[in-house]
Amino acid sequence: MTMPQGAPPLSHAASKIVTLLEQRTGQQLDAGRAWRIDSALQPMLRERGLASLDELVARIAEGGRCEKGLAELVVDALLNQETSFFRDSSVLDQVVAAAADMAAGSQRRLRIWSAACSTGQEPLSLAMLFAEAQERDGLVLPELRATDISTRALLRARTGRYTQFEIQRGLSIRRMMRWFDVQEEWWEAKPELRFRLLYSQQNLLSDPMPAGKFDIILCRNVLLYLSPAARRVVLDRIAGVLRPGGLLVLGAGETVSGHTEALVPSERYRGMYRPAAH
Repeated sequence: MTMPQGAPPLSHAASKIVTLLEQRTGQQLDAGRAWRIDSALQPMLRERGLASLDELVARIAEGGRCEKGLAELVVDALLNQETSFFRDSSVLDQVVAAAADMAAGSQRRLRIWSAACSTGQEPLSLAMLFAEAQERDGLVLPELRATDISTRALLRARTGRYTQFEIQRGLSIRRMMRWFDVQEEWWEAKPELRFRLLYSQQNLLSDPMPAGKFDIILCRNVLLYLSPAARRVVLDRIAGVLRPGGLLVLGAGETVSGHTEALVPSERYRGMYRPAAH
């Protein structure tokens, strides 16, 4: 991790935690986000009666079964789970339009994968859009898969439960009432929506990729946090499960340029990428 000029150096314990995060996920915690180490891990220190990050790192280094689980919890706590419903909504609208083009004249059900789905707002947004497209245009619902590396995030995604603050970020009143039920302090996605999604845990760097080929893969705002080497690995692996003519959707500040030769910009869909011709 490169420190800006004048920034205080990381402590030994913080450096160990940064290294652990990168080894497990490929994510680099740059100097601008190093403050998250203390804020994210303080609750864990209190729960376990640990006085400092040094004690936490020492506990992990002991290497027993409990300590291995502790390392996973540390990594999970440091992952960035920032998301919202209909984030960059024009991009999601373009995904549905591209899917409709792919489905035209095809007898095959499309397959779409939301990689690094966090707490589920992106795949639920897609599920809403496709359900509305089915009602409006008769579009056949695609298979929707969603994965994330975080056990904690996936647990929340599977429940489909969101706070008032979370539900208001990106959702119109009409969609809130149409697709969610109020459950005490939660808004819960209706079963007809939630059960259309297939969730599973996935480390994009090292876990086996989902079986089969996909027509559209969304992997937004993940590459930003990865080292150059990890970006290449992830993009090459994604290219390997994209169907010929399929599309990869990245975040607005991300590109495949300089990271892989397996993907190239789509000529038809701006900001999306297709497998390179061989």
